[in-house]
Order: sequence, then C-alpha cells, then structure tokens
Amino acid sequence: QLQLAESGGALVQPGGSLRLSCLDRVSDLNYYAVGWFRQAPGKEREGLLCITSTDNTIKYSDSVKDRFTVSRDAAKKTIYLQMNSLKPEDSAKYYCAADETCRRVWVGVTSGSFRSWGPGTQVTVSS
Repeated sequence: QLQLAESGGALVQPGGSLRLSCLDRVSDLNYYAVGWFRQAPGKEREGLLCITSTDNTIKYSDSVKDRFTVSRDAAKKTIYLQMNSLKPEDSAKYYCAADETCRRVWVGVTSGSFRSWGPGTQVTVSS
C-alpha cells in the first residue's frame, strides 16, 4: 500500500520557482512510476508529468510546457517537481500518484481507481 506525502508548496510571486517533493512513508518509490497532478478550486484534476521507474519523463499535458520538470533522487527515495516561471494560473493543490508505469498512473487517476492520494501541497502564485 502507498502512503504518499507531498511537500514544498508555498506562496510565491509570479515568475518565481518552487520545488515540490513526493515520498512514500511505506514503499520505496524507486520501484514506481510517479506522476504529478494538480487541482485548482472548481476545476478538474490535471495531469502534468510522470517519471518512469527508469527515470524517463512522460508528459501528460503540454500545459506547463518546459517550465516544469520531474526528477528522482534515488538515495532519498523522493520524486521532485521543479516548477519555474510560475504563473497565477499554476495556483492549485499539487498531488503525486504512483504505479508500475506512467500509463497505469494515468489510467488509475482518470478512472478514479487510484485511491492512495496524499494530502497534497498548496501552491499559490500571487503578487
């Protein structure tokens, strides 16, 4: 079972940067593909990026273009979402999800079958 936990969210000015972290309290995320998602109030959850278990990046959407990148620190068993050139429309609660492959992450999240959500971390971009 997964016990995901996201951290690193904050209030940041437009144009600023943040790095979000995702780890699991029970499982070793080095064996998982991990996807990042976000949800703003009144909007549907949006898939952003996913990192495979072999550290390839899969884009779930082009909404963040090259401003966001995903990486893994194997020693820390932690997945990062580096967010640069932040815009007010990036304001949302950010979540990570994990499964064997990025496709399974996507299918699990979009079908509603993925239930191991962490609390998320709030990102607010405002001057």
